Amino acid sequence: MLNRSGILAAGNWIVDNIKVIDVWPSQDALAIIQQETRGNGGAPFNVLIDLAKLGATFPLQGAGLIGNDSAGDWIMEVCRKHNIDVSSFDRTDAAVTAYTDVMTVGSTGRRTFFQKVGANALLESSQIQLESSRAKIFHLGYPLLLDRLDAHCPQFGTKTAELFHRASKLGLTTSLDLVSKESDRYQRTVRPVLPYVDLLFMNEFEAGQLIGKNIQLDNELGRETMEFAAQTLIDAGVRQWVIIHVPEAVLAVSPTGQKVFQPSLLLPPEWIKGALGAGDALTAGILFAYHHAVPMDRCLVYGVCAAAACLQHPSASDGILPVEKCLGLAEDFGFRTGQVQEG
Repeated sequence: MLNRSGILAAGNWIVDNIKVIDVWPSQDALAIIQQETRGNGGAPFNVLIDLAKLGATFPLQGAGLIGNDSAGDWIMEVCRKHNIDVSSFDRTDAAVTAYTDVMTVGSTGRRTFFQKVGANALLESSQIQLESSRAKIFHLGYPLLLDRLDAHCPQFGTKTAELFHRASKLGLTTSLDLVSKESDRYQRTVRPVLPYVDLLFMNEFEAGQLIGKNIQLDNELGRETMEFAAQTLIDAGVRQWVIIHVPEAVLAVSPTGQKVFQPSLLLPPEWIKGALGAGDALTAGILFAYHHAVPMDRCLVYGVCAAAACLQHPSASDGILPVEKCLGLAEDFGFRTGQVQEG
């Protein structure tokens, strides 16, 4: 067996064009752009940059398909700057590098996304070189936005399920992150992957889509409802932890019956400049600790602290601090109490 170390992240590589606007306009109305910047986007890009900023000393490796264009060059440049191994990237002339126009309302941090799928739709499982990687954890995002990986596979259900089976056979811990897309394809695209997933990350919207039940009630989410959704997904085959996050808290449930609940930080309104990337920051914080075999209750603390740091900047990763400074935010602000009701 290989002495595995590090995280290999694959899937959607996206350039975010972030525009902070004064209001979200009604149809045919005008909004003023107050600020704009370019940043990393997509699960693998965000998580790896966040891990680098947290101070990960283990290897970081990216895999995916990007265009032969200036946006693809920029992705490679940013990865190299953060010591992320780019040797497993493929490039293509058949499509542009994926990008998203992110509209963030300055006063609330709420975001709306307009995406060009681009080269991500052409990514094949064979282009993710698991066999040559010495990584400990394989993280993928996002099903529903990776057309060829979402495609049907007779033996495993989808190509993504086949890929995760392959990763498991090689001894990698598998990690999957979902995307908030309104779709009727969750059941046939994501469900087949679950028996090969060790760590499943999602928010409350994605959990509801996956179990086929709206788990939000009057904009409030009960802990028991979160636990029901997590248990449903454990029953569908997730092998180690189902992790559901909401703005107020994060819950992790295991097949052995462990239930770990961690409130988020109680941040002042002026701290929050944008919620873009907060879910990926939480994922990065959890994976950072999980890689070091930290118990899950403490992993969730790492996660909510990294997410809190992310919120101080409108981009996905520019707010991330070294891990000790992230953890220090818990002492500065404390945790929420009573924000997610029982039942």
